[in-house]
Amino acid sequence: MQYTAQHNVDELVDRCRGGDRQAYHQLYKQYSRAMYNAGYRIVNDADEAKDVLQDAFISAFHNLDSYRGDAAFGAWLKRIVVNKAINLVRRRRFERLPENEDFDLIEETIVDGLEGYPFEVEKVRRAIEQLPDGYRVVLSLYLLEGYDHSEIAEILGITESTSKSQFNRSKKKLKEILEGGTL
Repeated sequence: MQYTAQHNVDELVDRCRGGDRQAYHQLYKQYSRAMYNAGYRIVNDADEAKDVLQDAFISAFHNLDSYRGDAAFGAWLKRIVVNKAINLVRRRRFERLPENEDFDLIEETIVDGLEGYPFEVEKVRRAIEQLPDGYRVVLSLYLLEGYDHSEIAEILGITESTSKSQFNRSKKKLKEILEGGTL
């Protein structure tokens, strides 16, 4: 039998189900950075992203029995992170967002997904942070997390056409911010 990375993750999950604390730590260590980044892109705040990360791992570890292995563990965990982050954004919908702290590793996907935007990644990142919550969430889920519009619609409880519309509006608003030169 060939030993694969997924086999290792499945083994860690089984060990976690058996109460192995070291396995919990290894899973956390393996996925925490990527899950933090996914949460950060949605909540747009370093401290809140840390809270989302912790809540997501606690929820995942308490619900390991519901992980059936149909999808990769990372995909299952990311869905929990995304849901926790979106719930946080919904709770603070009417609050003004605080200033962001450091952002850890923005992917080149941002620039790749925004065809025709000749801007530096850092400038695009700062512009995305200025988007209203709804725009930023849809843009992040689509471009950075790789969800399609039907999945975004299901996650956010909106129609697919609303997701597409929000995405197009977010790109337009992003372009306005970038071309405004205020970054």
